[in-house]
Amino acid sequence: MSDRFELFLTCPKGLEGLLIEEAVGLGLEEAREHTSAVRGMADMETAYRLCLWSRLANRVLLVLKRFPMKDAEDLYHGVLDIDWADHMVPDGSLAVEFSGHGSGIDNTHFGALKVKDAIVDKLRTPTGERPSIDKINPDLRIHLRLDRGEAILSLDLSGHSLHQRGYRLQQGAAPLKENLAAAILIRAGWPRIAAEGGALTDPMCGVGTFLVEGAMIAADMAPNLNRELWGFTTWLGHVPALWKKLHTEASERAAIGMNKPPLWIRGYEADPRLIQPARNNIERAGLSHWIKVYQGEVGTFEPRPDQNQKGLVICNPPYGERLGDEASLLYLYQNLGERLRQACMGWEAAVFTGAPDLGKRMGIRSHKQYSFWNGALPCKLLLIKVNPDQFVTGERRTPEQRQAEREQAAYDQAPTEPQERQYNKNGNPIKPAPAPAPVVEQARLSEGGQMFANRLQKNLKQLGKWAKREGVDCYRVYDADMPEYSMAIDLYHDWVHVQEYAAPKSIDPEKASARMFDALAAIPQALNIDKSRVVVKRRERQSGTKQYERQSAQGKFTEVSEGGVKLLVNLTDYLDTGLFLDHRPMRMRIQKEAAGKRFLNLYCYTATASVHAAKGGARTTTSVDLSKTYLDWARRNFSLNGFSDKNRLEQGDVIAWLEASRDEFDLIFIDPPTFSNSKRMEGIFDVQRDHVQLLDLAMARLAPGGVLYFSNNFRKFVLEDNLSERYAVEEISDKTLDPDFARNAKIHRAWKITAR
Repeated sequence: MSDRFELFLTCPKGLEGLLIEEAVGLGLEEAREHTSAVRGMADMETAYRLCLWSRLANRVLLVLKRFPMKDAEDLYHGVLDIDWADHMVPDGSLAVEFSGHGSGIDNTHFGALKVKDAIVDKLRTPTGERPSIDKINPDLRIHLRLDRGEAILSLDLSGHSLHQRGYRLQQGAAPLKENLAAAILIRAGWPRIAAEGGALTDPMCGVGTFLVEGAMIAADMAPNLNRELWGFTTWLGHVPALWKKLHTEASERAAIGMNKPPLWIRGYEADPRLIQPARNNIERAGLSHWIKVYQGEVGTFEPRPDQNQKGLVICNPPYGERLGDEASLLYLYQNLGERLRQACMGWEAAVFTGAPDLGKRMGIRSHKQYSFWNGALPCKLLLIKVNPDQFVTGERRTPEQRQAEREQAAYDQAPTEPQERQYNKNGNPIKPAPAPAPVVEQARLSEGGQMFANRLQKNLKQLGKWAKREGVDCYRVYDADMPEYSMAIDLYHDWVHVQEYAAPKSIDPEKASARMFDALAAIPQALNIDKSRVVVKRRERQSGTKQYERQSAQGKFTEVSEGGVKLLVNLTDYLDTGLFLDHRPMRMRIQKEAAGKRFLNLYCYTATASVHAAKGGARTTTSVDLSKTYLDWARRNFSLNGFSDKNRLEQGDVIAWLEASRDEFDLIFIDPPTFSNSKRMEGIFDVQRDHVQLLDLAMARLAPGGVLYFSNNFRKFVLEDNLSERYAVEEISDKTLDPDFARNAKIHRAWKITAR
C-alpha cells in the first residue's frame, strides 16, 4: 500500500471549522472542509495520531478507493476489484455502513448488502470459509459513501465513534456527546484559560462531561488514550510498532500533565441521583484528584476557587421542547444570570442552549455567539464576559412601540375608583389590603415587561381589597387584559398559576414567545411572589377530556379557602387546578341556599360545590362524576372540612345515572363539559346536542319547590327555546361573576330553572 492516504474525518454538523484547525495541527495535509467532515492527505503515523488525539472527530476513515458507478453492478465490481486479502483474513468478521443514494440505489441497506457480497465473494475460499457479519465488534468496519455518482470506499480506523471515550458509562436524561462538549470548551477559550491556570466550573454539570473533557484538555491527556479496541486493531495493514510508539508518547504526556498541580475544577448538580454517576465517570477517566462534584442548586451557585482565582463558568442548561417547558425554564435562566452577576464578577462564561431567547433573559449580553447542532437541534453558544459593561438594563423599542406603551402606561397610572369604607359586624372599619410590594429590579425588565408589571400591580391593588373583604385567597388577577399578553394569571394564596392562551396563527411565534418571556419576568416582581411559586401552562383548544388528562405527576396539593370552606388545588399535574375560580359566586349561592336540602352535583369534578353545600347545612349531598381520580380528590375536600358521613360520591356516566335514579333532590347543580368521549361512557356527550335530554332527566329528579342551576362555558352555546315552554327559565349569568371575572363576561353562562 501507499505511504500516503486520503483521510475523511467525520464530525457533528457545525464542528467542521474547529476540526480542520485541530486536524492540521495533528499533521493532516491538503485539508479541505466539507459538511460534517474534513478531508485531507496523511501518512499512517498521522492517521494514528488523529485517532488518538482528535477531540472533535467522530470517525477517521482511510479511503481505499474512489470509483464512478452508474448502478448496483458497478458498485459490486468496484468493491470486488480490491484485493481484500491485504486487509482481513477469510474467516474474519465484517461490518458495512453505507450512506448516500442515487445511481439506482435508494436504499442504504441494499447498498450495504452489495458491498458485503462483493467482499465475501472475493475472500471465500475453496473450502467454503468466508467472512461473517458482526455489527458490534467486527474485525473490519467498511464504509461506502455515494456522492453524485462517485463511490468512496473507506476503512474505518476508529471502530466505534471517537466521541465514546470510555469513561461515560452513566449519563443523564439529555446527554451532551463528548466531542461536542470538547468543541464548546475550545470555542469558549478553555485551552487559553487553562494554560493561564484558570478555574473551570459547571453549575449544572449532570454527569460531568464538560468537567472531564476540560480536565483532559488541561492535563494534556489524549481523549482516547484508554480505548482498547480500534477499527485497525485486527486490520492486516496495521503497524503495531508505530501505534505503540505514539501511544507511549501520549501516555508520557498525560503522566506529565497529571503530575502538575491540578487546576480548580468543580461541578454542581441539583439532582442527587446524578451525583454518584458523575463521580463514577470522573473516576473512570482517572481524574478524581482534579475534579470534585457536589449537590447544589443554580440559585445558590457560587464558585470559590483559591486566592480569588478567575476562570470559566460553562453549562448546558435545559431548554425544553415545548413552549410551556421553555416558559417554566425562564426563571432558571434568570437565576443563572443573577448568580453570574453576583458571584462570578470578572469570570468568563459559556452558555450552550437550544433556546437563545431564554439565554437573552439572563440579563447579561454575550460578546460572541457560535452556532452548533446538538443532534438535529440547532443551538447557540453564548460567550459572556461577566462585568458590568455587559449587564442588560433595558431594551430598545421602535417609536410605534414607545407611543403605544406611553398610552398604556397613562391608563395604568390613572387613579383607581375610590372604595367605599367597609365595616365588620362589630362596627369596626375593615383595614384595606396593604399595597403590593414595589417592583424589584425594574431596570432589568424590558419596557414591555415593565408595562405588563404596571398592569398587574394595578389589578392587584383593585382586586386585593375585594378578595380580603370577601375572605377569598384565590382569584384571577389578569385575564388577557392586554391583547399582546394573552394569558390568564390566577393567585392561589401564595402561588401564581399562569395559563398562556395559544397565539393566533397570524402572530409571529417568536414575538409571542418574547412577550411571554417578558410577562414571566414581570410576574414575580409585580405580585411579590417568589419565582419558584410560579406555575406556567399553555392552554389550547382541547378535544374530549384532554383538559382533564394528567400533565405532570408531582401529586402536590395546596390548601386554599373561600367563604369559610377549605379546598385542595393541584397547580402542576393537570391543565385545570381542581377549582374553577369563575364559579365562586355559584358556589357561594349554593352554600347560602343549601340549608336542610338534598343537594345533587352532576359532573361534579372535585365536588367543590358539594363541599360548599355541606358547609351551608345541606341535609345530604350526592356528587356524580366518571373520574375516580376526581372523586378521590372530592373525598379529600370533604375530609379537609370535617364532612364525610352524609355525602355520597357516585362514579358513573351522568345520563345513565339519572336514567337509573329514583331519588329526589331539592337543589341541583349541573356544570357539564362541552364535549366528552370517555371510555367509561357509551357514546359521546355534546352539551349543545344533549343538554335538553340532560335537563329533562334532571328536572324529573327535582322535588316540588326545588331549584336547578345549569351552567357551561361553551362560548357558542344556545339554550333550546322549547325548554322555557316546560320550565321557568331565568338566565343569571351576570349574577354569577365576581369582580375578578368582570372583564371576561363570556367565561360562562348560567341559568336558574324551576318547575312551572
